[in-house]
Amino acid sequence: MPIPEDVTGDEIDKDVRQELQSLPKTLAEDVAKNLVMVARLIDEDPEGAYGYSKVALRLASRVAAVREAGGFAAYATQRYSEALAEFRAARRMTGGVELWPVMADCERGLGRPEKALDMAGAPEVNKLDKADQVEMRLVAAGARRDMGQLDAAIVTLQSPELAAGSVQPWTARLRYAYADALLAAGREGEAREWFAKALEADRDGSTDASDRLAELDGVDFVDALDEDGTDGADGPEASVVEKAADRAEDTVKAETDAGADAEAGRERDAEDRDED
Repeated sequence: MPIPEDVTGDEIDKDVRQELQSLPKTLAEDVAKNLVMVARLIDEDPEGAYGYSKVALRLASRVAAVREAGGFAAYATQRYSEALAEFRAARRMTGGVELWPVMADCERGLGRPEKALDMAGAPEVNKLDKADQVEMRLVAAGARRDMGQLDAAIVTLQSPELAAGSVQPWTARLRYAYADALLAAGREGEAREWFAKALEADRDGSTDASDRLAELDGVDFVDALDEDGTDGADGPEASVVEKAADRAEDTVKAETDAGADAEAGRERDAEDRDED
């Protein structure tokens, strides 16, 4: 696949660069460029990112960072079986636990919410940092919803992190998931309150809480235009590749364009799941 001229491979994070040092110089450069393209495209063009990840995997499948990038590219395109295989391979290589929540979410994508819940109660969760523990809680709540256990999903999300007054990177998404679960359970008044709290914490537009609030209030933005003639209702939509974008961004410097969050707790329709 073609690599844009502005991509040099030097954008790669130093830790990934160290992993690539086991490869011949020219090969390492080619792999690095493909990883940069994965990070650049994974949010806006997941299929394109997937294509570059396959090239990187063909060139250097024994490098953990490459397997991880391949996993997130597959995850972003809902190829959950393939993603899970790549994550497992990367985990075997590194021995780390940071991939545990997204591995559990792959189990959800494959229609195995019970397995995701088993993983949520595993010892590995205690080794996760705070952000990934919150991520695991979101996955567990989603699994409960997959099983039709709305009340259990609500209880799962009730946590010190949800009640905290301070805003953390995960706060908006956690509040949003809680609001969405409340709404699914028919508790509209409480849902509106928590969508408002999610919007308050959503500093980078990682959720569509504003749209959900408008919907609850009966506001229709379809024909509403700003004074300059542009549609003023197009709030930032949450991406379907939250973890994929986050982790892919870790492979390149902060100035790359790969870091969009998404709703980890949204329900997946079975017909949208790709078990390839």
